[in-house]
Amino acid sequence: MAQRARPASHADSWYKGNPTILSEELEGNLEDVPSSINDKDLPIPGARVIIAPHAGYDYSGKCAAWAYKCLDLSKAKRVFVLGPSHTYYLDGSAVTTCGKYETPFGDLTVDRETLAQIKKDGGFKDIPFRNDVSEHSLEMHLPYIYKRMEQTFSSPEEFPVIVPLLIGDNNKQEEKEVGEILAPYLADPENAFVISSDFCHWGRRFDYAVYSPTAEIDRLEHLSRSDRRVQGRPIHETIKMLDQLAMDAIETGKHDSFFDNLKQTKNTVCGRHPIGVVMAALEEVGRQRGEEGKYKFKFVQYQRSGLVEDVHDSSVSYGAAYAIV
Repeated sequence: MAQRARPASHADSWYKGNPTILSEELEGNLEDVPSSINDKDLPIPGARVIIAPHAGYDYSGKCAAWAYKCLDLSKAKRVFVLGPSHTYYLDGSAVTTCGKYETPFGDLTVDRETLAQIKKDGGFKDIPFRNDVSEHSLEMHLPYIYKRMEQTFSSPEEFPVIVPLLIGDNNKQEEKEVGEILAPYLADPENAFVISSDFCHWGRRFDYAVYSPTAEIDRLEHLSRSDRRVQGRPIHETIKMLDQLAMDAIETGKHDSFFDNLKQTKNTVCGRHPIGVVMAALEEVGRQRGEEGKYKFKFVQYQRSGLVEDVHDSSVSYGAAYAIV
């Protein structure tokens, strides 16, 4: 029996639904990224793993382009897409029940066989269809993935299949266990990984309004709506500090460092669990190859939706990174 398709439910709202206009936008964003970064021509050979944001393209599309221009799909047979769940509380992790994911450019085929094996090995749940349709953390990457496949392969018949996964609320040990399940796939050069995450969500509507009058993390204070303690150092400098600490922890390549950083700061990195399990998987690949500490992310871009000056303001941060495996 044919598997149902997941519609492109956020087209014409979070991003352009017209394929011609959307293509021009994504190609323009990719062209705006330099042709080389850190003396490496793009795409970076072996950069099969990226972190990229999932907000509306008007906000995060340009930042996402930095990660996607680094992404090397030349050997890819499948692309894993890992995102957090925004539409329901997910204890553990889950796989899609859909056979295709629609985009304005065309459908991407889901690798049902690989998902079945992962579900069996890890005890993953099924994503309820209604939540799959309403979730944006996976969908926002599909047009960019399609575009990069289009730029890499000569026809859609050659396109890799996709492996959509939602990574839910896992503790440190559970993230390591999911990482162990994904490690063999990560070690395979025919697999690429896209990790969906925004960084700090600051503001009362996110229930996260912290401030430090200095550059010291232990001076963090929680601001109220009427708080007047913000003097001198602007709020957006605190947000930048929090995000930089999180990105520094990710760049160590140590899963524990990232997990412990967020435990300390409570930074609202919405894709912390997808990032965490892939960091754990990277560490596991390094151990298995006798190359511990080799596989690390490198951030190439950091942007924000706005610079917060007032306690009533809000912002969301975006980061783009790649890892060579």
